[in-house]
Amino acid sequence: MNAKERVKLALDHQEPDRVPLHCSFTPEAERKLARHLGIDVQRLEAYKSEGADLGLAMGHDLLTTWLGFATSYYAQEAQTYTCEWGVQWEWVDYPTGRYTEARSRPLAEAKDLSGYKVPDPYRDEIYEGARRLIESYGNDYYIVGAIPCTMFECSWALRGYDRLMLDMLENKKFAHQLFDAVVEFSRVAGRRLIEMGVDMIWVGDDFGGQTKMLISPRTWREFFKPRYAGLFAEFKAINPKVKIAYHSDGNIEPIIPELIEIGLDVLNAVQPKCMDTARLKRQYGRNLSFWGAIDIQEVLPFGRPADVEREVRERISTLGVGGGYIVSPSHNIQADTPVENILAFYDAVKKYGTYPLP
Repeated sequence: MNAKERVKLALDHQEPDRVPLHCSFTPEAERKLARHLGIDVQRLEAYKSEGADLGLAMGHDLLTTWLGFATSYYAQEAQTYTCEWGVQWEWVDYPTGRYTEARSRPLAEAKDLSGYKVPDPYRDEIYEGARRLIESYGNDYYIVGAIPCTMFECSWALRGYDRLMLDMLENKKFAHQLFDAVVEFSRVAGRRLIEMGVDMIWVGDDFGGQTKMLISPRTWREFFKPRYAGLFAEFKAINPKVKIAYHSDGNIEPIIPELIEIGLDVLNAVQPKCMDTARLKRQYGRNLSFWGAIDIQEVLPFGRPADVEREVRERISTLGVGGGYIVSPSHNIQADTPVENILAFYDAVKKYGTYPLP
């Protein structure tokens, strides 16, 4: 059984030979792990030249090609740079790593959208990485076309979080126009990726805080549910077999039934400090698959290898029964995560992820 077959079976709520595996890293964490494994820069670059990443060496079953606003975060090495969406970014040093943060926003003071244009999603060159990945690995691996920061996160980066929140209360016409403009990129990119042959489209916006949603379910229904419903329907019309995954950090339990209602197949990141994963499996596991759920808030960065092993065993035993689970950390592994814990994650997946589950 190859990786593509394994993931397809799992997402059809069947038990393959083992639980499918995925993991993503910040650039620093990826380089740190590569150095530990003796993977040199040339080999990493060879992976990237094919549109892939370190996941090839680590036995991942899913390979991801990225498009849209989410590619802006680490887009250039210059200390400050402006991405194609017009957001100015700056590299900021933290005790354990470096990240990029938005410093200026093209729509911060805008009264309307005149003078602003979303990047062109019809450019052939932006799909080159997807082409390489599909050509090189599409027969054997499950290929994911990722266009997260689909509406909400991209819009708040362009406008500013506080201003956008006020727009949704006091300036609704502007908010609707902005969301329509931004989502058009994802609509076109998603269609193109499906036509090229990806197995999954991965969309998403962070609507969850640690204990509750950032906006009310009523506001989500007003601005976002209809647009996501339209995207999902259009994507499924092109290929009814394509799976749709949705990413949100935090607690978004109030809207999970409605995401299922509009056609969602896979929920990511299933943050275990925010939602009860066992309850999610009981309530929604017949209609929804789960991707993620390994804690990156405490266990992976601050626990011991034994803690990581227990975490992986618990999530697999809870979410993996009957298929419907891709085991993965609940977000990118961060720069402060010890290599020993990263390796403990992979070892535990091998130990506990084989069907029938222990």
